[in-house]
Amino acid sequence: MSKYLIEGTYLAQGSQGLVKEGGTSRRVFIEGLVKSIGGSIESLYYAFGDVDIYCIVDMPDAATMAALSLAVNSTESVRIKTIVLMDPSVIDTASNKAVNYQPPGQ
Repeated sequence: MSKYLIEGTYLAQGSQGLVKEGGTSRRVFIEGLVKSIGGSIESLYYAFGDVDIYCIVDMPDAATMAALSLAVNSTESVRIKTIVLMDPSVIDTASNKAVNYQPPGQ
């Protein structure tokens, strides 16, 4: 399973629906949605500011996460941004891979 951080911003229509349904009800829906595509929710929080909701999910693969992102972002209710989360061991592996990079102008 791959882990992702989802940052969601409710648009006008989504905010109206959230006020009508409530945060707890929406969490239940989101949990069911994620479960229906083979994933699970680690945590979900509402917040103040530019981002209205933070959710950490485990998904079977990147294609499944992309499918969820496309479905949500195709509506006029919510915009989500997805961030891949990596275990520290992935950085250990990455730091041992040789990459022949040259900065611009050098």
